Amino acid sequence: DEGTTKLFTTPNGERLAKTHPIFEALGTVDELGSFLGLVKIKAEQSGLVLQEKMIAEIIHHTQQQLFIVQAELAGSEMSIAEERIEEMQQLITAIEHALPPIKTFFISGGTELASLVDTARTITRRAERAILRVKENDVQVQQTTCTYINRLSSLLYAIARYVNHQAGITEENPLYK
Repeated sequence: DEGTTKLFTTPNGERLAKTHPIFEALGTVDELGSFLGLVKIKAEQSGLVLQEKMIAEIIHHTQQQLFIVQAELAGSEMSIAEERIEEMQQLITAIEHALPPIKTFFISGGTELASLVDTARTITRRAERAILRVKENDVQVQQTTCTYINRLSSLLYAIARYVNHQAGITEENPLYK
């Protein structure tokens, strides 16, 4: 291995450096999907339901969508459908209505599941930055994909808050001291 690889859509079998930004984006989305597997297992154990769906189901559906993101990044014609963003926004809105309003940042923690969801949120933000970098480098990425990844971090933030709220855990504000 000489530190190169190719995408299934790379013309003429051209090889790219594994350090190319596209592989950083693909790898980070893959990492997110894998980490969500752990989140899904913990969510199944919790049995928590949101909008008549098990949180584990929501996470599994998200993993499915991340494969579409990866396919698009690799050059496929696939892309995230606008309906997926709308569904996600409905979940975010439902959670926000069930929780006290946000007035500040919160310290991650509370339950193990909430902590895992918060970690997935930070991986999502890293994936978003990587995707935007490849888009800046003329890789075709649909706006719906960028919006989906952005809203996914918001959904995960809301889910982490919801999980702690359901467990009776009060959110802790940073002291800034």
